Amino acid sequence: MGMTFSIMPGADAWSHSTTATHGALVIHGFTGNPASMRGVAEAFAGAGYNVELPRLPGHGTAVEDMLTTSWSDWSGEVAAAYQRLAARCSTIVVAGLSMGGLLTLWIAGQHPDIAGIVCINPVTQPQAPDVVTMLQGMIDAGTEVIPGIGSDIADPSSKEKAYDGTPIRCLLSLINDGAATMEPTYPSLKMPLMLMSSPQDHVVDPAQGDYLAANYGGTVERVMLERSYHVATQDYDKELIFAEAVAFANRVISA
Repeated sequence: MGMTFSIMPGADAWSHSTTATHGALVIHGFTGNPASMRGVAEAFAGAGYNVELPRLPGHGTAVEDMLTTSWSDWSGEVAAAYQRLAARCSTIVVAGLSMGGLLTLWIAGQHPDIAGIVCINPVTQPQAPDVVTMLQGMIDAGTEVIPGIGSDIADPSSKEKAYDGTPIRCLLSLINDGAATMEPTYPSLKMPLMLMSSPQDHVVDPAQGDYLAANYGGTVERVMLERSYHVATQDYDKELIFAEAVAFANRVISA
């Protein structure tokens, strides 16, 4: 029997059902959990959308729980959440933060009929080969977890419930199985994209957003989050994100 890990308070998956025929799939980031995207999910719910906010495998519990998971597990749960939403909706938009933004691009490639996508400070590109070599060297030397990337937030009154550590094997899976595989696919994605970017992001280089904007196959609307760091959905610009994401979704579902 594997260990059972309890879910952190507030880190549960969240689902909302309405009689509407449209829905929003909302995706959190690497080592984070649904709490970071709960505000976005509730904004969609408040605007009358069906919502699925999944908890990605290994997340929202303990970092040890994450060590046995990889990109295939996280993308698999996104695919399952999409199907849960599609069972009660005919028109779907997707919004994701960080790795959730990369998973948003991934599910958009699986389902070209998605009406529109919102990527907030997304991971879009793999790390340089020397970084990958360094990370693999750390694993080879017996290190599994390095200091965490969580809670990059300008607002001192806000704290992200992310893990204190980053599991290196999981990070390599994100880089190699996720970003490296996805990078060549962006020109083939055609649904409208709203790209939200924090110029001061200490986790994902804003150049990754620039790369997506330059290589995306559909229309791109960009919203700059001037007052926020990486976890912008819990930062000073969160209300702007909620309003802009819903307004964009309303436009694309009626287009």
